[in-house]
Amino acid sequence: MTAAEPRGTGLETALWRAVAVYRGLALCYAAVVIAMNSGGYAHPLGGWAVLAVMAAWTGYASFAFRPAAFAPGGPGPRGRALLGADLAVAAGCVLATAWVETSPNISAGRPTLPVSWVAAAVLAWAVAGGRRAGIAAAAVLAAANLMVHAVAGTSGGIGGTTFNGIVLLFLAGLVVGHVVRLAREAEARLARAVELEAATRERERLARRIHDSVLQVLAMVQRRGGELGGEAAELGRLAGEQEAALRALIGAGPAAPPADVSGAGTDLRPLLTGHASTFVTVSTPATEVRLPAHAAGEVGAAVAAALDNVRRHCGEEARAWVLLEDGEGEVTVSVRDDGPGMPPGRLDRAAADGRLGVAQSIRGRIADLGGTVAIVSAEGEGTEVEMTVPRARV
Repeated sequence: MTAAEPRGTGLETALWRAVAVYRGLALCYAAVVIAMNSGGYAHPLGGWAVLAVMAAWTGYASFAFRPAAFAPGGPGPRGRALLGADLAVAAGCVLATAWVETSPNISAGRPTLPVSWVAAAVLAWAVAGGRRAGIAAAAVLAAANLMVHAVAGTSGGIGGTTFNGIVLLFLAGLVVGHVVRLAREAEARLARAVELEAATRERERLARRIHDSVLQVLAMVQRRGGELGGEAAELGRLAGEQEAALRALIGAGPAAPPADVSGAGTDLRPLLTGHASTFVTVSTPATEVRLPAHAAGEVGAAVAAALDNVRRHCGEEARAWVLLEDGEGEVTVSVRDDGPGMPPGRLDRAAADGRLGVAQSIRGRIADLGGTVAIVSAEGEGTEVEMTVPRARV
């Protein structure tokens, strides 16, 4: 069920259908009990009259109790009227036992006329209003059971059968109300997850269509404008701003990790696939690779810094490959390019001169996560940056 669907679908419909099925089965059981005991009633016809009322209400309630009568914030006027009538009919059938049955039979512990049928009202209240409503309905029916003994003038107390019935009513209201609340929360979380997945798929679809056309044109305009200078440089600057804005909109550039509301971590794959373009190939596992949100964001930022180095030092048209590997106890991301490579000692000299781009943007981020960075490069053979983060530290 999505947010756009009416509440009458999915879980709500299943809950009310379950209550209707229970009501029908409990009616059949009550009919068997009344048929077996009617010979010993003080007013046998009264027992059949109560059964007729129960059957009529069961038929009506099966159609009247619909999700449309119960608003998300609680039962509406029609829903409250139905719940009140349901409880009143159930309590009335219980109280009728004092007139239909004989006092000795009531004292002996014979069940009330509707037996377990009255629990349907407790279930309906629990489904509509949760634990508290279910317990309130159980309390009303418990009072009706006690009044039967008071009217019949039994001297031996309420008896084990009546006591057990009252306890079961309270348990039904409590447990069913709690389970229904949990089920609704789970359904709401599932609906949010489905919406998020649909939005992500749409962004990915747009990114695939835009990467090879609009983004590349804007990047070319920015580059050529800077080369030409003058008014063309201003045009290139504006094109660069629009490219950055468009990448952020479709998730094609470095993005902040989504909020981790479930505690299961953030999938690292979308943070990497957003870098894919004509010149950048991103390969990830088919299954999710989850890290805590902070760790996923740091790894994504380190990859973005590595790709930025490729563009700055190898040119806009240099090819790069990003590979994500999900190991037993670690996550590894490799960034490889086909640029000219680096001579030995270049990174050390850059750090000594105060140019700390690689040291801080890549190695610093991964080190803070307890990971390691290995950089392999040779002149004429490109560069590969391998970042490994152990799961135990993140």
